[in-house]
Parts: sequence; structure tokens; C-alpha cells
Amino acid sequence: MTLFFPKNEQELLNRAKLVAGYSFGEIAQYLNIVIPANLNKQKGWVGNLLETFLGANAGSKAQQDFAELGIELKTIPVDKQGEPLETTFVSVTPLMANYGVIWETSHVKYKLNKVLWIPIEGERSIPLAERKVGHPILWTPTAEQEQQLKQDWQELMDMIALGQVEKITARYGTYLQIRPKAANGKALTQAIGEHGQIILTRPRGFYLKKAFTRQILNCVIND
Repeated sequence: MTLFFPKNEQELLNRAKLVAGYSFGEIAQYLNIVIPANLNKQKGWVGNLLETFLGANAGSKAQQDFAELGIELKTIPVDKQGEPLETTFVSVTPLMANYGVIWETSHVKYKLNKVLWIPIEGERSIPLAERKVGHPILWTPTAEQEQQLKQDWQELMDMIALGQVEKITARYGTYLQIRPKAANGKALTQAIGEHGQIILTRPRGFYLKKAFTRQILNCVIND
């Protein structure tokens, strides 16, 4: 079963609130979707399950999940204390042809303009079918948050442009980091080396650090 695309922001939020408290197994049964034994080979299954329930239609496209509403959907696995269990993928990092690219037109800013965060139980001790969906959070970056994201993005992109991609570690950036993103170490893509030459390196992705997503969750809880 595929539900219709929400007409507006409030309809999307209402639908997200409706699914809060239900388990993955209950949602999968309602949608007539087979639930896997585990997520080892289907890491995106939970996100796809909720996208289907909420009526997202972006699929694997580079656009926002709810592009007509200007909203991106992000599931965030949390522990029993509500703490994020992992970093959050934002977008693939462009390693070539970056001349003239600025934050205001970057894919990272586009993806983070407005996000519907859905916390989900992520502890492996809980069977997949029994893990539950939490209360949704519709979030827009504050001016301070966006300024720091912009600063992180600019510093990281400057390093790439200067041929320092291999020197970037997950420690760089306050809110935003760059990490390898590939199924295995054999996947390679082109990038600029230190002397301006073309090199082969592992694909990279932009990720939000756990400290930042914790800040988003805590802000809403404390409001």
C-alpha cells in the first residue's frame, strides 16, 4: 500500500504524529511490506518504510523527500535515553568540478533547509519488528546553527579544492563532517590531489555529527 502525497506541511506532520508509537512490524503489516530479519544488507529499509507511510515520492533522486513542500525526511536511531546512536548522512560530497560552488546553492543547505526528524528505536537488543517510532520533529536551522554549518562546509570544501581530501578526518567540522561513503573500500572515484593531479579515492559523504543532532532533539524536548 502506498499512501497519497501530503497536500501541505501540516498534513505531513499529522501523518508523522499518527505513526508515532507504532512498531516497525505493525507499520510493515499495514503497508503489506515484508520485514527483513535484520538490517545488515538493507540499511535503508526503515527509512523506506516510513517514506512509504508518509507518502514521499523522491525515491533515490537527489531532491528532498517532499520536494513540493521543501521538506527532507530523516530517521534518527536513538537509544533508551533518546541519545542519537549514529551520525546522520546528508549528501554525497562533490570531489570534482567545484569551482564557484557556494553554500547558498549547495546540496547540503538544500537538504537541511527544513527537516522532518523521526526518532526511531535503534538498539540492536530490540528485535527489528518490535522497534518503535518516536514523536516527529519539524526543524529549521536557527541563524546560529546555519552559520556554523556554513562555516564547516566552507572549510571542508576548501580542503577538497586544495587537494587535501585525503587529510580530511571525521574530527574536522563542529556540526558537519566528511566521511568515506561506500559499500566497501574497493569503490573509488576521482578527486584533486595535492599537486593538482587527478587521483582515485573513496567516495565521501557529508554527515551531521551526533552532538549536533542531539542538540536538535534536546531543543525540542526542552521547549
